[in-house]
Amino acid sequence: MLYMNTRSFVFVSRRTILRWSRSRLDSECTLELDASSYPSQKSVCIRKRGFNTNQRQPNSRTTRTFATMSCDKLFNGNKDRFNGVTVDSTQEPCDTSTFPDILKGSLDKWRDTGIRGVWFKVALADSTWVPVLAQNGFRFHHAQPSYVMMVCWLPSNEVCNIPQYASTMVGVGAIVMNERRQILVVSEKYKLFPHWKLPGGYVEPGEEIVNAAEREVLEETSVRAKFKQMVCFRHVHNFTFGCSDMYFIVALTPEPGQEVLKKCDREIDAVEWMTVEEYLNHPHVHSTNRFFVKKFLEYEASGISLSYFEDTHPILKKPYLVYSLDLGPHTPAEKQNNIPSQSNKL
Repeated sequence: MLYMNTRSFVFVSRRTILRWSRSRLDSECTLELDASSYPSQKSVCIRKRGFNTNQRQPNSRTTRTFATMSCDKLFNGNKDRFNGVTVDSTQEPCDTSTFPDILKGSLDKWRDTGIRGVWFKVALADSTWVPVLAQNGFRFHHAQPSYVMMVCWLPSNEVCNIPQYASTMVGVGAIVMNERRQILVVSEKYKLFPHWKLPGGYVEPGEEIVNAAEREVLEETSVRAKFKQMVCFRHVHNFTFGCSDMYFIVALTPEPGQEVLKKCDREIDAVEWMTVEEYLNHPHVHSTNRFFVKKFLEYEASGISLSYFEDTHPILKKPYLVYSLDLGPHTPAEKQNNIPSQSNKL
């Protein structure tokens, strides 16, 4: 790195400092590293010792900051389509002692290049980064068992539009009815009051609602069942962990030979096949669960069903399921919209 003015020059490298001399013979300047910034070597100082040409005695000594060196290493991160950047500590490791300087240099670079949101995904092993990030304007966005995500909005003339972390949890309940018109019901091991409910639970990350319903039924009752149709869903706020909660009711058809039940001892206290009439009139059945079963019976009687087909996002190229209403055998949704039937309704 070369610094110049009309009367002098200095060359500074990472490890090498050359002597700086002025053309006048009555003074001499020596370039030194500022010890306060070592080992980052971000700034240097000039220590100037002046001499009288006649007496050759020092008459002054001053110190001033001369220049700021650019760091050899800055964070790169992965840029997103919103003109933001994400740094993953497992992909770009950095020693704790040099992290503050490299972070500041990186933030300067991102501000100069118009980056908007800066994300740091900090692994548990790099948790010493967290207080430094907080001191530089980063806030917590969300956390998982293995990492914490922190974010900083850089533009001072633009309102921050970074969305909050996912605030809704998704659960499923399954209406499994056999050929004898019996419903599969469970009583949970840990409960506030006696009740019979539909088997189900929370959807795992990356899991389809349909697959979650089939999995929960198998885990809690040992019954293998396949998707028949979607029935309805319930939406509530300020639920578990203060999140909103969506509870989807899925109708499943048990596979042949699935009459023998085996409960999950860890979660379930009892499991049984219960007739529809008994379930709808049982004192230990919640009114909302009665409503779910009644709607399913109405759909069956009218030929209405909510089924799905698989598709792929035209831009993101990611697969997804599209749920749509089938109005019955006389007016199927596929014919109304002139699209080929891709229904997964049984």
